[in-house]
Amino acid sequence: MMEHLDLVIVGGGPIGIACALEAQKKGLTYVIIEKGPIVNSLFNYPVNMQFFSSSERLEIDNIPFISKEAKPKRSEALEYYRRIVSSNGLRIKLFEKVDQVVRSDDGFSIKTDKNEYQSDNVVIATGFYDLPNTLNIPGENLPKVSHYYGDPHFYAHQKLAVIGASNSAIDAALECWRKGAEVTLIIRGPEVGKRVKYWVRPDIINRIEEGSIKAYYHSRLAEVRATEIVVETPEGTTVIENDFVLALTGYRPDFGFLEKLGIVLSQDEKRIPSYDPQTMETNIEGLYLAGVICGGMETHKWFIENSRVHAKMIVSNIVAHTDNKEPMNTK
Repeated sequence: MMEHLDLVIVGGGPIGIACALEAQKKGLTYVIIEKGPIVNSLFNYPVNMQFFSSSERLEIDNIPFISKEAKPKRSEALEYYRRIVSSNGLRIKLFEKVDQVVRSDDGFSIKTDKNEYQSDNVVIATGFYDLPNTLNIPGENLPKVSHYYGDPHFYAHQKLAVIGASNSAIDAALECWRKGAEVTLIIRGPEVGKRVKYWVRPDIINRIEEGSIKAYYHSRLAEVRATEIVVETPEGTTVIENDFVLALTGYRPDFGFLEKLGIVLSQDEKRIPSYDPQTMETNIEGLYLAGVICGGMETHKWFIENSRVHAKMIVSNIVAHTDNKEPMNTK
């Protein structure tokens, strides 16, 4: 007989883990389902990435996060969240992908590529890091183009174009340049992004001004070729020799998955999902959102530090419904 749970949490990132901790404290039966390793998104961050937030702002459930510097590195965050999962004995299914969530009068049926689950409630805490914003230009599918950045060593002594002006693009440009890459920055706007980390922004501006890194402003990558790229600039189209392209133009939630669940999205370009800000419950009873996925395309508005509270809000609402024994119905 299939186990019937109080809660299924889709996504094993920091906020999904926070939801599991809260559910466990309240005596709810639950499971986290994560399609990759623990905190999959953080695992896929650049190897040398340093958080903008200080360590205490990344803490969940008041569990201290001790780091060497005020702003921790990726490796320290992986250690922190992994130890929380292990030391608290959290129930988590890794490398298991959710394929379908279906609502009925009996709750939710969740099908993955490995198992099936029944649950009264579901939390979607999947983040947004899996789907890059594509450029939709010729040559974007060439092997030399990547929407993810890992280790700068890979680009040593190569001609590298970095597309974007955000933290990820600027970090990659600086790190790769320091490892010996010949770096060209292509920026759609008039300057380096205002939200770039305050200790990094002066560094990249100085490197551009001294000529160490070439920057094209008000420009766009128009085409990628085997050994060159085509860039449209205010002065006209230019062709640049090139070995690799890092198109770090941001990411977006899986809106198709949310719509398949029946969650209403705003019809403007923000695509913000419908949910009650007091409980995080969507327009589907018993189906909740947690973390950055709540922001739709405004992925810069939600972080670990301001969405970790979602766990208490969600579990409190579930417990209240359970205590009141409210009948569930499909909206």
